[in-house]
Amino acid sequence: MKIPLRYQMSEYDCGPTALLNGVSYLFDRSEIPPEIIRSVMLYSLDCYGTDGHACKAGTSRMAMMYLANWLEGFGRATGFPISCRYIAGRAVHIGRDSYINDAVLRGGAAVVRLFYEVEHYALITGADADRIYLFDPYYLAKAETAFLRDRIGVTCAHPHAYNRIVPFSCFNRETKELYAFGKTDEREAILLFDERTRREPGDMIEYFI
Repeated sequence: MKIPLRYQMSEYDCGPTALLNGVSYLFDRSEIPPEIIRSVMLYSLDCYGTDGHACKAGTSRMAMMYLANWLEGFGRATGFPISCRYIAGRAVHIGRDSYINDAVLRGGAAVVRLFYEVEHYALITGADADRIYLFDPYYLAKAETAFLRDRIGVTCAHPHAYNRIVPFSCFNRETKELYAFGKTDEREAILLFDERTRREPGDMIEYFI
């Protein structure tokens, strides 16, 4: 049984929440090894706030890269059918020849770093011709003014998959605007797959070109 994706518990835990949501999106609850949950929480929230308090600057890029490699290694070592790839810089974009679009159209998901007032993590689970479907772990009951301006849809009707519908144009901006990836050399994403359901390009009716 798949469980609904969850929201972050504080202002800081978007990174581990988005990563664990990626695992929940791909796998049934009964399949998920508790070691994955333990390790994600153990190695995330590693940044110190400006006041010197632990965890109050969220999760670093280094920690997310480590967890991507850890998940890939865990899958290989244990036979759990997860695969994981960390991408960064120019590889992180939406549109033509995008690793992210390719991943979700092949049945995977992508944890991405983007902007929501500050740097933030969210989970991309789907795409169509010009829109991305993502689950943002920051809870909102309704759209804010900035969402309406950028034509971003907010929904609570798909708790197992997404709660935002975002135009492609929002992501590739090098600014700190809503859901922009920001400066090219600072971008990062983690691509996740259940290897049992990962589709090859030739198996797909519609393939993003």
